[in-house]
Amino acid sequence: MDDAATRLTHEREISEPVSLTLPNGRLNRAAVGWTRHPLHDTSGIRPGGTGTGRNKRWEYWGITTPDHIVAVTVAMLDYATLNQVWVFDRAASTDIDASAITPLSRGVDLPGSLGVGAGAPAATARVPGIETTITDDTAGTRIVATTKRVAIDIVAERPAGHEALGVVVPWSDTRFQYTVKDVARPARGTVTIDGVTHELPAGESWAVLDHGRGRWPYSMRWHWGAASGIEHGRRLGLQLGGLWTDGTGSTENALSVDGRLHKLGAELDWRFDPSDWLRPWTITGDRVELTFTPFHDRYAKTALGVIHTETHQCFGTYRGTVTDDSGTAVPVEALTGWAEFVKNRW
Repeated sequence: MDDAATRLTHEREISEPVSLTLPNGRLNRAAVGWTRHPLHDTSGIRPGGTGTGRNKRWEYWGITTPDHIVAVTVAMLDYATLNQVWVFDRAASTDIDASAITPLSRGVDLPGSLGVGAGAPAATARVPGIETTITDDTAGTRIVATTKRVAIDIVAERPAGHEALGVVVPWSDTRFQYTVKDVARPARGTVTIDGVTHELPAGESWAVLDHGRGRWPYSMRWHWGAASGIEHGRRLGLQLGGLWTDGTGSTENALSVDGRLHKLGAELDWRFDPSDWLRPWTITGDRVELTFTPFHDRYAKTALGVIHTETHQCFGTYRGTVTDDSGTAVPVEALTGWAEFVKNRW
C-alpha cells in the first residue's frame, strides 16, 4: 500500500451558503469543499425526486459516557427507512438493541437541510417499537427516544464558537454525499433502562453527530472513527474516515480543539486484524499517528431484500498524536470513541 502521507487532497473551504444540487438534480460543483458550519442546502435530496432509489438521508447520534454508550439512528433510504436505538452497559458488557425497517418513508420525517436555530424542523420516527424526536436549536440538540425497555432524553450542547466538519464527497455528478461530522459535543441528560434512570456524568459525557444527505452507489465500504473528551484541560475531538472517500479529492478528517476545527487534508491508512477485531488498530497519515485499542465489538449484519449490511463498530480508546494547523503535535492519551468497518449494499 502506498504511503497515506503522500495522498494529500487540495480541498477548498466554503464560507457562503450553497446548494448541493443544481436545478436538474445533478451535483453543483460549486458545493464541493468543506465547511466549519452547516452551509449546504440539501433540500434537493428528497424521496421521489431525481435519483429515486439512490437518495440516502440520515441522522445518527453516538453518545459515550463512563457508564453507557448510546446510538440513535433515523434514516431514510428511499425505498425503506432504518431506525435504531442501541444502548451498551459498559460495566456489564451487555446491550439492548431495538431496530425497525419500514417500507418507503413510512413513519419517518427528516428536514431537508441541517438547520440551527429556533424553528428548525425536527427529525422524527414513529415506527413499530421506536419513537424518536431530534430537535436542534442554537444552544444544542435534544435527542429523545423510547423503546420497550429504554428511554433516552439527552441534550448535545453546542458551546459558543463550536465548529463542525461539513464535507461534500463527489463520486460523480449523479453520485455524491454531503456529510456533517460533529464531534466533542458535551452531553447531559438521562438514559432510563427497565425503569431505572441514569444521569449522564457531567464533564465525562459526549455526543457525536453523523448527518448525511446524498445519492449513493449501490455498493460501498467505509471506515469511520470518532472520539471525544477532555485532555490537559482542552476539549478534544477526533473525526476520521476512509475507503468511501478514496480518490474523490475529498476527505472527512479533522481535529477539534476547544471547538476549533483543524482540517486534515490526507487520506488515511487504516490497519486492523479482521480475524480479531479487538486487537489494536493503527490509523496513520499526514499529521496523524494513532493507535486505537478496542474493548467491545458491536457486530451487526442485515440481509433484507436489496439491503445487505455488515458492520464491525468497535469501541475503545485512542492514543497517539495529531498535528494541528499551526504544526503543533497534539497528544492524544485516552480519548474514548469508536472505529468501524462497514460493507453496505443498499
